[in-house]
Amino acid sequence: MVALHVAMGVGIFIFPLLAKLILPLVILFFLYLLLSNNNRQDEALMAAAYIMGFEVLSRMTGTSFSYEFAKYAVIAFLFIGMFYRGFHRKSWPYIFFIFLLVPGIIFSAINLSYDANVANAIGFNLSGPICLATSALYCYDRKMNFARLQIILVCIYLPLITMIVYLYLYTPDLRDSLTSTGSNFEASGGYGPNQVATILGLGMFILFSRLLTVKNRMVNIVDLVLLGLMSYRAIITFSRGGVFTAAICALLFLYFYFKWLPADKKASLLPKVGIISAVLVGTWFVSVIFTSGLIINRYSNEDAAGRLKSDITTGRSELIDSELSAFFENPIFGIGVGKIKEYRFERTGILSATHNETSRMLSEHGILGLIGLMILFITPMVFRIRNRSNFFLFSFLAFWFLTINHSSMRIAAPAFVYGLCLITLIDGKKKPALRRK
Repeated sequence: MVALHVAMGVGIFIFPLLAKLILPLVILFFLYLLLSNNNRQDEALMAAAYIMGFEVLSRMTGTSFSYEFAKYAVIAFLFIGMFYRGFHRKSWPYIFFIFLLVPGIIFSAINLSYDANVANAIGFNLSGPICLATSALYCYDRKMNFARLQIILVCIYLPLITMIVYLYLYTPDLRDSLTSTGSNFEASGGYGPNQVATILGLGMFILFSRLLTVKNRMVNIVDLVLLGLMSYRAIITFSRGGVFTAAICALLFLYFYFKWLPADKKASLLPKVGIISAVLVGTWFVSVIFTSGLIINRYSNEDAAGRLKSDITTGRSELIDSELSAFFENPIFGIGVGKIKEYRFERTGILSATHNETSRMLSEHGILGLIGLMILFITPMVFRIRNRSNFFLFSFLAFWFLTINHSSMRIAAPAFVYGLCLITLIDGKKKPALRRK
């Protein structure tokens, strides 16, 4: 599978339209698996995971059917999956969350300017929250063994292998494209560095978790090499959010996995952590060499001349300020879905989409948005109290929260990964419970 996806990366670089052919083939392949097996092995989740992993590459190569296609595809596959296997009755908070978004749609139709495309504005801003709610409905207390969860995680990072091969071919030498410490589009395949670093950061975390949990030397060697290659490409995008998120998720996973392990197996974890740390430190030093030290300036919040930048948020704080102002002016129902972009331009002259989903929910949905955010935070915590089987829970939740606060929900990854934190892991050796209709 790794070799196949490396070949796909080479093929897409030589023939970019190949990416447009791969996507419908992937959809047809997973549809066949899903329908032929009645979703008995969570084929819907595997399909959604793969398409989510492929999303940034399809945008990068300009071969996605539409900008929001991956989110719609994830929603569609998970709905088909729920048609076969239903969803847990205790997942009702996420149905309530969807209803909380409705008033924002109404106010959007009222408040958006005459020239605005209301359907596009609503689709762009609500596809992420709807994708999240669908993922949560499907995954809530869905029981699976660890082997199946590993397959789902593999489905996420396999298309990322294709993407990093494409990136290495796109910019084999960084030196000509390094002019400042700003986010580097050339190192990101000519596409948004923030989104590229975000999805590669997720891949880094998945590979880190596999190195600790998979007991196969050959597989571990392959994963270690992939971790080094993927970490390097994430670092040299000069977009820090995805890398910091990966590091925090990895530390959370290490802590909770170490607590979960039996006492006699904890000592065996330390050599693995040492090897992984050595590879990551080595990758950092390689990044420093190939960026002529500029990457150190970037992570120290300095410009190319070594001067400290005044705004560590790279303009995001100003965007958040305008969104909070909109919330305080319209605290009950907000200003409507998609209106914040127009509001910001009218007040500040800045024409920019939001980078922070938390402040966007407040500005566009008001108190209802605040209630929705509380549901998203509290529900996994309540789930954790009575179900401690999923040692990925806090890592997945952290990935969602950190990502939406630096990259909003531009890609499907944070929405989909949020759902994975609600899965119940069971011992595959135990006899499964009898299902009654």
